[in-house]
Amino acid sequence: MKRIELKITALSPLAISRQKPGGSVSEVETYIPGSVIRGAIAGQMLEQYGQKNANLAAHGNHFQSLFLSENSAIFQNAYPAIAKIYKDKKNEDEEDEFELVTDEVRVLPATAVSSKADSGFKPKSNGVFDTLIDRFCAEAYNYPFDPSDPKSLEDKTDARVEPYGGFYSKTDDSTVKYKYRSHSVSTRFLTRVGINRRRATSEDDILYSIEVLNELFEKNPKSKLLKIWDNFVYRSLILVENEEIAKLLQRFIDNNSDRFRLGGSASRGLGKVKIEAKDGKIPESIESRINRFNARLKNRWQLWSVFGEPRENLLEGRTYFTLDLQSDAILTEKWRRTTVISPDMLCQLAGLEEEFSNLDSEEKDNFLKLHVAYSSYDYRSGWNSAWELMKDMELITNKGSVYLFSTSKPDIWFDKLGQLEEKGAGDRTCEGFGQVQVCNQFHLVFREEAV
Repeated sequence: MKRIELKITALSPLAISRQKPGGSVSEVETYIPGSVIRGAIAGQMLEQYGQKNANLAAHGNHFQSLFLSENSAIFQNAYPAIAKIYKDKKNEDEEDEFELVTDEVRVLPATAVSSKADSGFKPKSNGVFDTLIDRFCAEAYNYPFDPSDPKSLEDKTDARVEPYGGFYSKTDDSTVKYKYRSHSVSTRFLTRVGINRRRATSEDDILYSIEVLNELFEKNPKSKLLKIWDNFVYRSLILVENEEIAKLLQRFIDNNSDRFRLGGSASRGLGKVKIEAKDGKIPESIESRINRFNARLKNRWQLWSVFGEPRENLLEGRTYFTLDLQSDAILTEKWRRTTVISPDMLCQLAGLEEEFSNLDSEEKDNFLKLHVAYSSYDYRSGWNSAWELMKDMELITNKGSVYLFSTSKPDIWFDKLGQLEEKGAGDRTCEGFGQVQVCNQFHLVFREEAV
């Protein structure tokens, strides 16, 4: 599929809200959902070409191919590209800064943990590490696994750890000592006065507040001298199957880069952005990621052998891989919502359900087995601008969820997992739901190598 990378620069506050079921308070999102980007681009197309009342479902037109066909374009979520650059903790003259980075922004897996007392990446905090492989080995060797923070043990402080989530990136610059950076956004409340619709003047005793994403960030927040401000930037991807249509879409975005509005309250001056499009990078091959994951898993398995013999040699003749949700997912199995990707569901997503269903239980375990799942759920709704209606309330599996699988036939799965990573898992993947990454590299960050 053709990959189009989007750079979204905020020029005014963004009111991208979500409302929890049964609540009356709207909270702002910490990223730009793919559905918002998709709706903004589609709306701009319809407005420019005056086709709001036309039959857009007719086959053959580009709009139908991009937004209404079975293989419509996939608009992934846009995550903040502003990273906190950590300076050396020992040098008090060096100050942390916030900078725009070009590295890929990812979601930390649910198995990542950090110190309960001083959580976060080094050097300002105690560091973050992953527990997936160690916990898997500990259970196989029938040994209790209770991770602790090594830095806190050295300092003789509270060594307990807790899950640590959020967005992060890793730089490939060899000159940089601390390669992992955290990404986040800042928000504020805008207070407005209600308007009397009959008199078109302000209404007495009516005030309301809108929580928005800030359009600017302070590059040197701790500086006592000149403060430097810059616009907030988000990065996203659009995946288009037809290369010719992808080029036309990219040209349309470039020609209208400053005409898009994202989120609500656009009539009040919010949501103004500049969107720039360019060709996206080709990701690392699935096979190399899986091979690297299994090599580290085998090394770790050997280290755990000091505790005796495992109940069963789980690595013999099997290849392991993980599925890491990089966005919220709407998962359905047998017409019911679920938060776990089962072997049956994964085979269905990969187009191998017929082959899997013809196997007996033992053969199914050899073909594909789910060993462990770390997931949580939430509820999500939204507003459909085209229909001017609320979207259905959906049960979602939270981003960062992790599923560990193994197979005795890895050659079958390399291409299938690559397709799954492109198309996503579950429902409404064209709106950014169900983004999947195979073998997130953060699973290879162990306790003694906390970053």
